[in-house]
Amino acid sequence: MRRGVAMDPPVFRSRHPGPPPEPAPAWRLPLTADERSRCRGLRRTACGVPVLLQLPRGEALRPGEWLCCDGPEQRWLQVTAAPEPLLRVRAGDALALLQAAYHLGNRHVALEIRPAELRLPDDPVLAHLLEHRGLEVLRITAPFEPESGAYDHSHSHDPSPGAGPG
Repeated sequence: MRRGVAMDPPVFRSRHPGPPPEPAPAWRLPLTADERSRCRGLRRTACGVPVLLQLPRGEALRPGEWLCCDGPEQRWLQVTAAPEPLLRVRAGDALALLQAAYHLGNRHVALEIRPAELRLPDDPVLAHLLEHRGLEVLRITAPFEPESGAYDHSHSHDPSPGAGPG
């Protein structure tokens, strides 16, 4: 606030392929996996500064991605994965973990696949189902970066280099 007048938050309308120029001020923007799928709305930086996202719809934000605010004071944001409540699932053998991933996929559960473990949003019903299957389930708070999935359109549709027409 300046002299009792609320200032409008900076508006971020574009993505940028790399980090800002050296002297440019930059903020971190921690977002949950769900928040990264919504590219519009008021958010707060890690230090509490309100910012407004007005990015084109259709492509989720990715941790590490840079956003740029055009205007007299060019500002920059770097998207980070915010810690959120998760279930960490482990198994005594790889087959049990693959079976768990299959069953969770059939339920369209957002899933982060890591070596020797799966991570998913904390859900008591799913925790019970996984424990009933003999898996080790632990509640944790950590950044969540789920697989994008077969139907996610945030990837490029350009053919690979050297690929000729179909």
